[in-house]
Amino acid sequence: MASTVTTEPSDTSAAPSRPSYGQLLRTRGAWTFLLPGFAARQPFAMLTISIVLLVQHTTGSYGAAGAAAAVTGVSMALFAPYSGRLADRHGQRAVLLPGVLVHALSGLALTALALAHAPLWALFVAAVPTGASVPQVGPMVRARWGVRLQDSPLMSTAAAFESVTDELTFVFGPLLATALCTTVTPAAGLVAEAALTLVGGLLFAAQKGTQPQVTGAGHARVRHASALRVPGVRVLVVAFLGIGSVFGGMQVSLAAFTESIGEPGLNGVLYGTFAAGNMLSGIVCGAIAWRAAPHRRLVVGYAALALTASALWTSHSVLVLAGLGLLVGMCIAPALITGYTLVEGLVPAGARTEAFTWLTGAVALGQAAAVTVAGQLEDRLWGGAGFLVPMGGTLLALATLLALRSRLVAPPRNRTVARGVGHRVPMTVD
Repeated sequence: MASTVTTEPSDTSAAPSRPSYGQLLRTRGAWTFLLPGFAARQPFAMLTISIVLLVQHTTGSYGAAGAAAAVTGVSMALFAPYSGRLADRHGQRAVLLPGVLVHALSGLALTALALAHAPLWALFVAAVPTGASVPQVGPMVRARWGVRLQDSPLMSTAAAFESVTDELTFVFGPLLATALCTTVTPAAGLVAEAALTLVGGLLFAAQKGTQPQVTGAGHARVRHASALRVPGVRVLVVAFLGIGSVFGGMQVSLAAFTESIGEPGLNGVLYGTFAAGNMLSGIVCGAIAWRAAPHRRLVVGYAALALTASALWTSHSVLVLAGLGLLVGMCIAPALITGYTLVEGLVPAGARTEAFTWLTGAVALGQAAAVTVAGQLEDRLWGGAGFLVPMGGTLLALATLLALRSRLVAPPRNRTVARGVGHRVPMTVD
């Protein structure tokens, strides 16, 4: 029987002043979507690096490899918000089932074309459905937390926990993809990514009991309004574009750097170090009872990110690059966590999955642009020139944040939000 979602006293109302991961994980029903959700998004961290390594092997060009990966990222960025909107309207399961099937088939087609030394335009054609069908499991998990916790102070802890989970996948994903591509065959990374996406996505889709209930017909106006109409979401999109430039710029530049020193296997280790810094700082952020307003925390954290990212291009040794990568990673987590936390106050529940996918898509779009530009810089300029991309992307995003930071302040709950996106209404779950 459907019932109005209320906050469980044992889960949220008794929340201590200092957030607790243990209390968060005791939320009723959490483990039923956390474990399959982790499995389902593991391949996401493998996709870009697998494409870069495969296409660079078959073409000999980082520019071509970055362009192929960029088409995938742009396609994902353009289609991810529509995937989130469809999930809000029709349910997550209805979107996931066909999506993982299309993604697996198109990823295998891209692999076959690359191995057959097909022209670059053919790789682009296959890359479009590969990116468009990337399952948006991370936003879907965050939306499920939103249903379970609603206005609980544990929402910030949940955002931190999800950032840590994301970064854990970015520790293991690149390592696994690089190991498969360099020790088995250059195609092994994409093949494994397609298989894991299919299996993990189907397991997550099977968890029907915790997915957000589809908004009823009586709330059609809220349901059909785009989350992008909220001014604060547009500012966050710019910030997440900058974060994507860090991911994309580092993936290409680290691959080029380790190739130039004759140690391609170190690529996964260096990127894993970067992701480990992200994960560790995410754990700390989720355990702190913050007093500063989230929009202020975002500006401060982003300034630290821009500062550390601006130093990457100066590194010329593995140890220095590993240390700087660790610092950059430690600065990314606070920005990501705070950005996702701000969505809870800025966007109504009926559009939240879409809002999360706009941010995820922004990261993918920033990553796509970064791998393209960084690949061209590595091919045409000096080794390490690709590290200029994270610097430029984060500095531009920081300037936008400073100019528009007032739009990140959530309006009072009893006001209509941004041209047709209404305030949060009670939802029903099974």
